[in-house]
Amino acid sequence: MSKSNRYSPEVRQRAVRMVFDHEADYPSQWAAIGAIAPKIGCNPETLRSWVRQAERDAGRREGTTTSERDRIKALERENRGRRYQVAATV
Repeated sequence: MSKSNRYSPEVRQRAVRMVFDHEADYPSQWAAIGAIAPKIGCNPETLRSWVRQAERDAGRREGTTTSERDRIKALERENRGRRYQVAATV
């Protein structure tokens, strides 16, 4: 299952930084996201998910960080390979 990345990491980081920098100018973080998303050319829900992940990565929000998620993926991939090797030898 390949996921296309329409937005570069630089664009994502810039958009998240804009939300963090300007959220005090709006009544809520969602209002800031709603105002900034069209300027970036993305859906507000997409930008919201980037902001939430950035908050998790910074320790401002509970949840799995990007590095933890990458490690879990690598371990799952390794387990799949080992299961395949065991099945092939039986």
